[in-house]
Amino acid sequence: MINRLLVANRGEIARRVFATCRAMGVQTVAVHSDADADAPFVAEADQAVRLPGDTPAETYLRVERILDAARRSGADAVHPGYGFLAENAEFAAAVTDAGLTWVGPPAKVIAAMGDKLAAKALLAEAGVPMLPSWTDTDDVREFPVLVKASAGGGGRGMRVVRDAAGLSEAVASARREAAAAFGDGTVFIERYVERGRHVEVQIFGDTHGTVAALGERDCSIQRRHQKIVEETPAVIDPELRARLHEAAVAAGRAVDYVGAGTVEFLLAPTGEFFFLEMNTRLQVEHPVTEAVTGLDLVRWQLLVAEGEPLPLGATPPVDGHAIEVRLCAEDPAQGFRPATGALHRFAIPGAAGRFAPTKGLRLDSGVVDGSTVGVHYDSMLAKVVAWAPTRAEAARALAGALARAEIHGVTTNRDLLVRVLRSPEFGAVRIDTGFLERHPEVIAPLLPADRLPRAALAAALASAAARRADARVLAGLPSGWRNVPAVAQVSRFSGPGGEIEVRYRLDRTGGLAEWSVDRSTAGPEAADRSTADPGNADPGNADPENERSAVALVDAAPARVVLDVDGVRQAFRVHRAGSEIFVDGPDGAASLVELPRLPLPTAAVAAGSLLAPLPGAVTRVHVQVGKRVTAGDPLLTLEAMKLEHQVLAPTDGVVTELPVPAGGQVRTGAVLAVIDGAPAAGDLTPSNPEEDPR
Repeated sequence: MINRLLVANRGEIARRVFATCRAMGVQTVAVHSDADADAPFVAEADQAVRLPGDTPAETYLRVERILDAARRSGADAVHPGYGFLAENAEFAAAVTDAGLTWVGPPAKVIAAMGDKLAAKALLAEAGVPMLPSWTDTDDVREFPVLVKASAGGGGRGMRVVRDAAGLSEAVASARREAAAAFGDGTVFIERYVERGRHVEVQIFGDTHGTVAALGERDCSIQRRHQKIVEETPAVIDPELRARLHEAAVAAGRAVDYVGAGTVEFLLAPTGEFFFLEMNTRLQVEHPVTEAVTGLDLVRWQLLVAEGEPLPLGATPPVDGHAIEVRLCAEDPAQGFRPATGALHRFAIPGAAGRFAPTKGLRLDSGVVDGSTVGVHYDSMLAKVVAWAPTRAEAARALAGALARAEIHGVTTNRDLLVRVLRSPEFGAVRIDTGFLERHPEVIAPLLPADRLPRAALAAALASAAARRADARVLAGLPSGWRNVPAVAQVSRFSGPGGEIEVRYRLDRTGGLAEWSVDRSTAGPEAADRSTADPGNADPGNADPENERSAVALVDAAPARVVLDVDGVRQAFRVHRAGSEIFVDGPDGAASLVELPRLPLPTAAVAAGSLLAPLPGAVTRVHVQVGKRVTAGDPLLTLEAMKLEHQVLAPTDGVVTELPVPAGGQVRTGAVLAVIDGAPAAGDLTPSNPEEDPR
C-alpha cells in the first residue's frame, strides 16, 4: 500500500496528483528546482526536497537526485506526472530497482512505445492501422509529409514539409529541437494527412490482464502540433467509435499494458484512421474524461500500482459533454511566441472544482496571483474545463468563463480560445488539425480596436479616482476639478499599437463633460482622434464609433468605472500593478502602461534594432554583417522554452550589426540584429515558417 508519494514533476500536474492523495490519505512529497522554490505545488506538499541542478530546466531530469529525494523524505512510491521523465524507461526501472512503487506502466512497455518507429512495427503486427513512414529522406516520394521526433511528443521536433526542396532543412531543424527537448535527435517521416482529426482513446490496464477503453477525446484544435482544445466524447459515428476503442485495446493488450495510457489516432476525412503514438502516462487532457465518466484517473493509477484490479472491464457510461482548453503564456499574434513576466492576477470566475472530477467548471492551474512565468518550462498556465449536458452548452459556458477571466501581467492565448469556442465552424464540428491555419481570424483580440478608447478612458478615470483616494488634503473635491473648467485632464498610456492620449473634462458635479482619445502615434492604421463630446464632436477626425456614441460617467472608483453609452451601462474592472493598468470590460480586456508626464531621458536604441522579447539562446546565425536582406529572410534562430523561433527580417535593408554569436545567451530587450533601412526599433517577430499547425 502506498503511504507516501513523491511526484517527480512540477506545476499543475503535481498539484493535481496531490489533490487525489489528500482525498485518499496518502502523504505527499514535492521536488523542486531553485526557480520553483516558491511555487504553489511546493507549498501544497507535505514535504518538499530541493533538487540541485546546473540549470532549472535540467533539474527535474536528474534521476539519481530524484531517487535520493525519495530516500531522504521516506517516500515509498513515485508518480512521474507528464513530461520530463514520465516516459523514460530507465527512470521507471531505476525507481523499481530502488524498491519503490512505480505509478505507471512497466519500464519494458515504456521502452517499447517510447521508440515510435519500433512501436509502429510492433502494433502493426497487432492489426492497428498505420501510415506509411520512412527514415531516409531519399526514400520519400510523396508529399506533403510530416517529420516527427521518435523519442518525444508535445509537438516538439515536428515539421510539415510540402515539397522535396524543404525536406533536408526540416529534418535537420527537427533533430535539433528533438535533441534539446528529449535528449534524442532521432526523427522519422510519415505521410501527412490533410484535414485530419486527432482522436485519441484513453485506456487503462491492471496487473490482472484487464485492458479497458474509457472513451475517446477529440484533440484536433492545435498550434505547433500541440493540443490547445480537447473534448469528449468525439463527434463521430458510433461504429467508428467502436473500431477506435477496439484498436486501442488491441494496442494495450499487445504490450501487456498497465496503468493509464493513451492511444492516439489520426482520423482521415474518408473515415479511415491511423495509429500515431501511444503515450505511456496520464495525459494533460485527462480531466475531460473524468468529467463525463465521474472517475478519478489518478486514484485509479494509485490503486492499480498497489495491485488492485480495475473496477470495470468495459467502457464506462458517458454523461454529457466536456471541453478543456490549455491556457498558455504566449502571444498568438506573434507566431505563438512564449511570454514571460509576473502574473499580477489570475482569476477564472465560476470554477466549481479544482483538480478533481466535477460537473460545471473546473480549473487545474500551476499558478496563482503573484506567480512568475519564466522561460525554463512549458508555457501552459492552466487547464480550464467545462462540463454540460450538451456540447453547445459546454462550449458556451467555457467561452463565457474565459472571457470574464482576469489574467493580468502576462500575454496569453485566452482571446484565441474564446474565439475558437464561439466560432460557427467549431459549433458545427468543422474541425481538424489545420483549423488555426485556415481561420487566422481567431487570432484577433476580443477587444475591437474601436472600443479601445473606452477602455483607455476607464483607465484614466480609475487612476484619477485612485489619486483622489490617496489625497491627504481636499479629498472631497471631484478628481480633475479646475477653477477654469475648459482645461482638460490628460493621461498618456502605452497600449496596443503605440501611445494613447486621453483627454477628459469633468463638470462641477463630477460628471463627464467631454473626452477624447488620440491614437495618432500608434501607427498609420490608427492615426485618428476618437472624440466623444456630446456637443463638440469633430467629424473630420473622430473615430466613427465614438462620434455616434453619447458617453456619460456613472461612477468612477479606483477598481471600477461605470459608463453610460447611449443609455446602456457598461462596467469596467480596473486593476493597477505599478504603472501597468489592466481593464476588463464587456467587450474584452486591454493592457495599458501609464506613461509619466515628465519622462526621464533614456538611452536610445538604434533604428532598425530587433530586440529579444524574452531570454533565450541564439542557436544559429544565418547572415553576416554587410549582407543585404529582404523582408522575411531568416536572420537567426532563437531557442526559448525548448522551442526554436526563426527571427525574420521585418523589412528590406543591410545587416549592420549582429552582436550575439551562435551559442550566445540573451536577456529580454537585448539587441539581436540591426538592419539599416528598417523603419524603427522594435521587437523581433519569431515564427516557424516550416511548421504547419495540425
